[in-house]
Amino acid sequence: MRTADFNFDLPPGLIAQHPAPQRDESRLLFLHRTDGNIEHRHFRDLPGGFRAGDVLVLNNSRVIPARLRGANARTGGKFEVLLLEENATNDWWVMLRPGKSARVGTQIVFHNNRQMTSIRATVVEVNDEGHRRLQFSDTPDISHELDRLGEVPLPPYITRANPDEMGEDKERYQTIYARTDGSVAAPTAGLHFTGKLLDEIRARGVTICFVTLHVGPGTFAPVKTETLAAHKMHEERFELGEETAHAVNEAKSTGRRVFAVGTTTVRVLESIAANNNGKLNVYKGRTHIFIYPPFQFQIVDALLTNFHLPCSTLLMLVSAFAAPGETRGREMVLSAYAGAIRKRYRFFSYGDAMLLL
Repeated sequence: MRTADFNFDLPPGLIAQHPAPQRDESRLLFLHRTDGNIEHRHFRDLPGGFRAGDVLVLNNSRVIPARLRGANARTGGKFEVLLLEENATNDWWVMLRPGKSARVGTQIVFHNNRQMTSIRATVVEVNDEGHRRLQFSDTPDISHELDRLGEVPLPPYITRANPDEMGEDKERYQTIYARTDGSVAAPTAGLHFTGKLLDEIRARGVTICFVTLHVGPGTFAPVKTETLAAHKMHEERFELGEETAHAVNEAKSTGRRVFAVGTTTVRVLESIAANNNGKLNVYKGRTHIFIYPPFQFQIVDALLTNFHLPCSTLLMLVSAFAAPGETRGREMVLSAYAGAIRKRYRFFSYGDAMLLL
């Protein structure tokens, strides 16, 4: 398939800059895959879509304050650093801007609210992707300093007029069930949940379990190749434990449905199943699975997700899920998106949600 097939026009006013006042007040579009029927609801109506015995799988990765600001220790030139992955204590791969000014050996001094600190880092390596490897010094562990020094790494399409607005983001750009540090972007489909809503879902006889996939900056990257097959998918770390593997395997063996919250959760479940004869097992590793039409899903029966960027890998995954094993899901999803635009749904990370059943 061609990348251009997944393009659409989105009015700028529908790019959500702030979340709904209450998490469960977001709108929710129900898309029934068998007949293409659409229902317009609110997220608080989600429990009505479950049956006793269903399994709901959530991604419990926690967003870290991964954006740091500093200056070249020699020239005073400003740097913006986005932490990507920890290799060892005080040893991180990062995205760094401006990269051309950060050669191997460059030292960076970090600041907090424009006040310089004693914490430094040295560029020790540059990889093929242009990412820098930093060795931090003058702190026992930079990860313990992030709440003081770091900022919430909001997506590039969310703008903030002043630093005071970031206070709300520190709380809202995090799912209520986030536990394991490691993401530089939120698994946004989960931002709509409240504790009360999860309790209502459990009360309907639904089993709730978790995976961990640390969302990387590649989730925002559009596909730039002419064809999907030529695209190189970004890689992300994930982990799946015994409790979730058992719950999902049992559900699949007895004909009960598995609901995945977010494309990140889908990637974990389908990555493992693809290499394990359709079953889940305890696993910790990385995935670069690229799901696009046609794709035959082995685990996920229902998908809860937000509305995504044009030509994004996320939109392609949703299109594949709309019609498993076929290519017509693209038309179905883009038609649903067109309806959402007419009804002024809010798009992207802080936007509204969609449930494909």
